[in-house]
Amino acid sequence: MAEWDRPTGLHIQRVRTPLGVVGVIYESRPNVTADAGALCLKAGNAVILRGGSECFNSSAAIHACLVKGCAQAGLPADAVQLIPTRDRGMVAEMLRAAEFIDVIVPRGGKGLVGQVQREARVPVFAHLEGICHVYADGDADLARARAVVLNAKTRRTGICGAAECLLIDRAFWARHGAVLITVLLEAGVEVRGDAEIATVPGVIPARPDDFGREFLDMIIAARIVDGVDGAIAHIREFGSNHTEAILTENDTAAARFFQRLDSAILMRNASTQFADGGEFGMGGEIGIATGKMHARGPVGAEQLTSFKYLVTGDGTCRA
Repeated sequence: MAEWDRPTGLHIQRVRTPLGVVGVIYESRPNVTADAGALCLKAGNAVILRGGSECFNSSAAIHACLVKGCAQAGLPADAVQLIPTRDRGMVAEMLRAAEFIDVIVPRGGKGLVGQVQREARVPVFAHLEGICHVYADGDADLARARAVVLNAKTRRTGICGAAECLLIDRAFWARHGAVLITVLLEAGVEVRGDAEIATVPGVIPARPDDFGREFLDMIIAARIVDGVDGAIAHIREFGSNHTEAILTENDTAAARFFQRLDSAILMRNASTQFADGGEFGMGGEIGIATGKMHARGPVGAEQLTSFKYLVTGDGTCRA
């Protein structure tokens, strides 16, 4: 990763090192067995997989293939392990197994991820919710804004990178009216708007709990804000530190948005649906991390490593 020499005569290298044993807890998607097993193995880790009861047999079949592949490649067959029971108590056991597991990665709904974050005594790479915002600045290009807002909400509504809240600068609203709301309504999206936006025919008045909510459906909350600082204040209050986008041709507004928010992924004039390791050129991912330590954003093979220092001297002593 880096290499340098010191005046004392020391030669120092910073090199990647596996995290160790990764525990992956997931629900009803058996493809995670292959994805997580392969990514952890590529990064030099061992992995313990705990799939959901719905995909128990499929996960077992995929795991058998992984074990066979490891053996044929001369790798330890135990490098990829699968919890061989549907017993839900094994989740709690994994969360307490700090002596044996170095990091936990939960893949599933809010209930599973919430349990892991509450109960784990092992470090966790996770995001609880993908409450992603799109902010249309007063200096947004109208054509770009229409395209991005529609894609961010409707391309796939059930993924963590789907937009859940549209924020519209009051200056944009004054210049272009309800055009962004109309394009969503015409696409079949249920818009839940604040008092001003609710005056648009077809919009449902928003309830307080519609802001800061992950719909994972053809539903979006919408609010008018006073400039980029108003958008930043709203996101800080209601966001989940996942992904936020600003639509603007104003470099100063974009720079302030990027500087003042601390979500794992911040975008300018691009759909939040790009919040994906493959789209970042990182290859496969094991999930999106929204914490502030170590890995943030897409967690691929590189993020499943840590680092250590290799220091070489020549009988070197410190004065």
